[in-house]
Amino acid sequence: MPRVKVTLQEIRERTYKPVDAWWTVLLVDPLASRLVRLVAPYRWITPNVLTLIASIFGFGAAACFATGERWALVAGGVLFHISFVVDCMDGKIARLNGTGTMFGQWLDFVLDRVRVFFIALALFGGQYARTGEVSYLWLMAVAIFLDLFRYLNSAQMGKVRRSMKDQVNAFRRPAAVEADAAAEMAEPSDEMSEPSPAGGGSLKSRIGETLRRNRIRTHLFSGIEYEMSVFIIAPITGLIFPITVAAGAGLLAFEAFLIYKLYRACQQFPGKLAAARAAYDENETERVSSSV
Repeated sequence: MPRVKVTLQEIRERTYKPVDAWWTVLLVDPLASRLVRLVAPYRWITPNVLTLIASIFGFGAAACFATGERWALVAGGVLFHISFVVDCMDGKIARLNGTGTMFGQWLDFVLDRVRVFFIALALFGGQYARTGEVSYLWLMAVAIFLDLFRYLNSAQMGKVRRSMKDQVNAFRRPAAVEADAAAEMAEPSDEMSEPSPAGGGSLKSRIGETLRRNRIRTHLFSGIEYEMSVFIIAPITGLIFPITVAAGAGLLAFEAFLIYKLYRACQQFPGKLAAARAAYDENETERVSSSV
């Protein structure tokens, strides 16, 4: 027997990220949250089941793309979007029902990459078979490389940032570390924006605040927008080559910015670590002196 349905408001509060990609906020979450409300009471619909369903839709999109026909490109773009919606549902179900697992995280990541690989192979391979233009094969290689690069780069940058943060936190009081973690959960930092001063601030700051109030992160073109541009907008419009090239340029610019931010953070890290160590030594000296 299914359990009592949860409300949309509860789903939003418990499963929405504080900030997310504009494509997800505007075109995915409204549909995904309603579908989650329908399936959440049925506990046999687990995150892993949804991951597999998303993969089925994804491979359906690949089958459409492989034909190279105009109508099939549109159908493939629609199927890819449905695949992405279902893929977003698995995380929401995991958070809502507490059914997420470490294996599920691995499965979701691996199938995402496999799905994108075969969809790219089908989309550009289908266009090569239809037109005989070798440029589509080069475009396929670049699209696959960029998708893999952004995931590997993101994972490695996250690892470096966590390492620096852990080393600094090792010299801080547990209460201060917990307070910072709580603040990050409540108001996640956005490296692309700057806080506005009291009384208004610049146009850039006001735009950033408006976006964040609507849960939209201020870096408007990243990995999600790249995939949506290449596998939805490009095939639906028929402008596969120019849109894929423009999306690749946008993704490279975004990744270059993140690498620059990481470089700056690594430059500042020795000073922050030294300051944290000095503060720790000072507190320990005061503690020992007061206990004597």
